[in-house]
Amino acid sequence: MLKWLSLALVLALAGLQYHLWFGDGGLLELHMITTRADTQEAKVSVLRERNAQLTAEVVDLKTGLDAIEERARNDLGMVRNDEQFLWVPASVVRTLHELPEAPIENSSPEQIP
Repeated sequence: MLKWLSLALVLALAGLQYHLWFGDGGLLELHMITTRADTQEAKVSVLRERNAQLTAEVVDLKTGLDAIEERARNDLGMVRNDEQFLWVPASVVRTLHELPEAPIENSSPEQIP
């Protein structure tokens, strides 16, 4: 009799442990939810930093003329009346750097064939 009671208690304990580990609201689900929450928290912190930067930029645009001038120069390509704007395309600069070096010609009469 005691043997059957012990076996029934062990089976009941195993069933409860199964629900604790793998059932709804168990430790496995808790670990998965905690991992997702940590991931979301990291994303939120990045977005908060971005919002802080954008807020600072908005305040700077509302109060300072330097930020407006910088924005006009970078985004719209504007220049002042007393300035000259020279534009050098990047492809021209890149091709000049890619050209092989030309041999230096020596004009001495001894080396002319």
